[in-house]
Amino acid sequence: MTHTPSPGTRGFQPTEHAGFAVTGLPAFNDNYIWVIESNPGQSAESRVAVVDPGDAAPVIAYCLGRGIVPQQIWLTHHHADHTGGVAELCDWIVRQSSAKPAIVYGPSSEAISGVTHSLSGGESLRFGGQPVDVLSVPGHTRGHLAYVAGATTSTPALFCGDLLFGLGCGRLFEGTAAQMHAALTQIRRLPMETRIYCAHEYTLLNLAFALAVDPQNPALLARAKTIHLLRNVGAPTVPLTLGEECATNPFLRCDQVALRSSAVVDQEATDVDVFARLRQMRDTFRAQ
Repeated sequence: MTHTPSPGTRGFQPTEHAGFAVTGLPAFNDNYIWVIESNPGQSAESRVAVVDPGDAAPVIAYCLGRGIVPQQIWLTHHHADHTGGVAELCDWIVRQSSAKPAIVYGPSSEAISGVTHSLSGGESLRFGGQPVDVLSVPGHTRGHLAYVAGATTSTPALFCGDLLFGLGCGRLFEGTAAQMHAALTQIRRLPMETRIYCAHEYTLLNLAFALAVDPQNPALLARAKTIHLLRNVGAPTVPLTLGEECATNPFLRCDQVALRSSAVVDQEATDVDVFARLRQMRDTFRAQ
């Protein structure tokens, strides 16, 4: 089935990293599918990977336009808007002349049709001659994974699915608040220059809640202006930078006094308690 990308988000210009580039493909209403291309000629290893292809059509169209064929597919979790295009994309890949079947990575604890290599976190893959660290980040789903490409470079790329969004995080569908907080704590330990490639354009949607619970944060107030400017012209707010998220995303700031106050927790409350309360508040939040 072919789905029409949201008219509210323009196409992406590739974001350059050391040894590879990342391009976002809008899909459905607000999804992003990520295509990673290592620099041609740099390595004989796989040079095209696709992250969370919920719909095959935009990926195939992009690949035909570029004259490329993916060799790897990285899946973060089992939800259909992340996996629904895998079968069609894999079929297209094997129909290309001389193309080998794609390697499909995915979480071992989730039932996803088409996965050829199951992962549980802690593994290190190879892509275009560079390591890709696999992180176990349960919470949104029980086996959610994240992938850190270029982990040894100055600007890694984090493909985090529905774990972390601009000014937000994923809902707790299958995991616990403690699991999600631990997963986000893992992410906070990455270099602040890390670029975050999440799976949805939710930054503007999350802005009202962030301002409601952290209203005196000068970094957030400044960022709000930039977010509105970008979305007013249909430009994406992603990729994000980890440094900016740590300064403005309430779910990465549960140790801050302002967020503890907004969560209305007692003095004995832990950061996990603050996170759990903020997540509950976000689930029922309605912007004025």
